[in-house]
Amino acid sequence: MRGNKIKNRRFWEIDAFRGIAIILMIIYHLLFDLHYFLGLGFDVSTGIWRALQVAVAGLFLLLVGISLTLSRRKHFPEFFKRGIMIFSWGIAISIVTYIFIPDAWIFFGILHMIGISIMIGYLFLRYKWLDLIIGLAVITAGILLSNYSFDFPWLIWLGLKPEVYYTVDMFSLMPWFGVVLIGIFLGKIMYSKGERRFNFPEVKSTYGLSWIGRHSLMIYLIHQPILMGVIFLMGML
Repeated sequence: MRGNKIKNRRFWEIDAFRGIAIILMIIYHLLFDLHYFLGLGFDVSTGIWRALQVAVAGLFLLLVGISLTLSRRKHFPEFFKRGIMIFSWGIAISIVTYIFIPDAWIFFGILHMIGISIMIGYLFLRYKWLDLIIGLAVITAGILLSNYSFDFPWLIWLGLKPEVYYTVDMFSLMPWFGVVLIGIFLGKIMYSKGERRFNFPEVKSTYGLSWIGRHSLMIYLIHQPILMGVIFLMGML
């Protein structure tokens, strides 16, 4: 049996992988916050921890691309509405971080990136192999551009970064939209016509992970206020 179509095009393994990414993200942010605000532990913004951050973000964006293919029968206004909603949450986080950490505020973070990707990703749903080619090209362009700096800051969201800047969360279109495009390509391969094209038996022990994955946006929005509350209390002890 090649696979079963799931109601509402939800596949437990996609939610479970998203749940794993959320858990790893919370662990990373906790370690980062402890070091940044209390000087505890060690700097997790470099070395293997930086690699972990990149891997988790890459998994998130890969799943964004795969999920877009499972919604391919929707019309653009639905994609636009969803993208604007997530991008708006990104703007809210920009405002909050500008107030509380103005020297490192988030001006184009992961939610900005996901929101934009949902909107422009719709234009690529008709393709497959071309998405892989363009995705690899975007990633390559982003890596090459990271070796250069520019005198203007207004295209940093695209991947043209000034020589001096600091932010706690930065995900420009180049290279990260390339990851989304590769996700669209994988979605076309693995979930053609909304069906799972491989045998993948459901594992009951992953139900918790799947639940976390289904509520990833809510968890993302509330986890930092919770962590900051805990860190604030720790600082008072």
